[in-house]
Amino acid sequence: MKKLLWIVPLLVISCQKEKPVEKNAQQDSLSAVLDSAPAKAVDSAAVRDSVINNAPATKKVLAKGVMRDTDNGRIVREADASELPFTIGDAFTGDNEQLILKIHHYPGSEFSASVTPENKMMNIRINQIKSPDGSYDGPFGRTVSGYSLRGKGSEVWLIIGKSNMASGDATGSFKVTVE
Repeated sequence: MKKLLWIVPLLVISCQKEKPVEKNAQQDSLSAVLDSAPAKAVDSAAVRDSVINNAPATKKVLAKGVMRDTDNGRIVREADASELPFTIGDAFTGDNEQLILKIHHYPGSEFSASVTPENKMMNIRINQIKSPDGSYDGPFGRTVSGYSLRGKGSEVWLIIGKSNMASGDATGSFKVTVE
């Protein structure tokens, strides 16, 4: 009977299976890149950023956008003026889409911005600017320089969309630069 008491714990311990160790695919691909490239030519931070930026989860976030909401053809993005000057990228996939860029804590009384489409023939412009006092002005072209904002406040809106006075495709990628 005493022998049986010693055998039972040994059987229990020997029958337990450990979980196999799973390797991180991202770390493996990083190691493969670092191992295959010459030591002097590899900037490990750049390689690590490249691996992270090309990860499926990151691409999903970038497609949806950070601080980006969409509703019935309106894309609403928000930015803080403490980051000025800045450039953001976006894309229109439909013909009647608009981008509303809300800039919080805008300190100045003059405003400058530009829209640069990837395709120079893209029908896109700055349609309106909403001043801190709530008044709208526009339409403008692809650039606005030294526009005098009206009223006191800290939120400025930049509304970008297609020009109904011009022809051309209103879909494609573009960049907005605010200074």
